[in-house]
Amino acid sequence: MPNSRTPHPSRRSLLGGTAAAALAMATGTTTATAQAADNPRATAGWPTEFPLPDGFLPEGITIGARPYAYMGSRANGAIHRTDLRTGRGATLHEGTPGTAAIGLKLSRDGLLYVAGGAGGTAKVVDATTGGLVRTHQLTTAAPCFVNDVILTRDRAWFTDSRNAVLHGVPTTPGGTIRELPLTGDWDQLPDVNNANGIVTTPDGHDLLVVKSTPGTLYRVSVRTGKARELELRGADTVVNGDGLLRIANTLYVVQNRLNLISVWTLDNRCTTATLTRTITDPRFDVPTTTARYGNRLYLVNARFTSPQTPETTFTGVSVPL
Repeated sequence: MPNSRTPHPSRRSLLGGTAAAALAMATGTTTATAQAADNPRATAGWPTEFPLPDGFLPEGITIGARPYAYMGSRANGAIHRTDLRTGRGATLHEGTPGTAAIGLKLSRDGLLYVAGGAGGTAKVVDATTGGLVRTHQLTTAAPCFVNDVILTRDRAWFTDSRNAVLHGVPTTPGGTIRELPLTGDWDQLPDVNNANGIVTTPDGHDLLVVKSTPGTLYRVSVRTGKARELELRGADTVVNGDGLLRIANTLYVVQNRLNLISVWTLDNRCTTATLTRTITDPRFDVPTTTARYGNRLYLVNARFTSPQTPETTFTGVSVPL
């Protein structure tokens, strides 16, 4: 598929990384974060709510081994970085009118992989400098909505909410973009958001994808694209399912307009998901995605049911894991 690149790569140059880094990307964990989670005092005294710029229109959030949250803007594709210890933040990557930054993930080598929404793009941004490393044009289909992303050992996999396909962008030099059509149990519905949040399975071999409408979960083979619907126990659907986060066999599903996170236990074969509890908070205002640091979950409030104007205020919030 066509892609465009900036004239020169970042100083990190999309390094392949070590086997440990690859495993961390596949499991969605880091050593520092895991150690912090074992210490209930790791985030004690830190702010549990922080402001974002007025009119920012946040959607995605990602956190790595260090206590910094990176959040993307639907308004213009900007990326904002907040220090979780203080709640203070600043623009890391300046946006461009007419673009968007939806879901995003931070790699171990300090690169942000950013879903470009209706623009059909995937951007790679240096998380230290904010510089644009490259832009991939994943699709020119209309409509499209490149929505969320997860990192595996060798690719960043992006969902497209308006098309039955996943896009696999290589994270190591020399690879080519893969287009993975969704088959099997997958039934693409017209004029609604389908594939949204995405994570790896506990064994790291396949992917889990939430379909926002009607609210179903699927295990997707990265070899064939065949999707198998998970059996849900304890609730009929995960309607309005948006961002996903998996910690071992526990799956967190952000159900945006319901203002809650549903927490599910996956069986060892990843064929069933059993609802164990829900998390909600009076500060939730249509949260879309979540990321973990230490013993807390951090979310951005997209406020879809409020005016989406340059004057609209936005926040990020955290809740206990």
